[in-house]
Amino acid sequence: MKAILTFDNLASSLVTTIWTPVFVAIFLAIVAYAFWPRNKAAFDEAARLPLREE
Repeated sequence: MKAILTFDNLASSLVTTIWTPVFVAIFLAIVAYAFWPRNKAAFDEAARLPLREE
């Protein structure tokens, strides 16, 4: 039986081959930014904002 190339098959193939690795790379970049040592002071300050009394 010969596979029929449809829009659904093409779209599914496109999503798995292109967009999945792109979104994984974006996710890893966000995680790296969050755990980068240079950003620790800014994140610590932001974490204390709700507890600060003015």
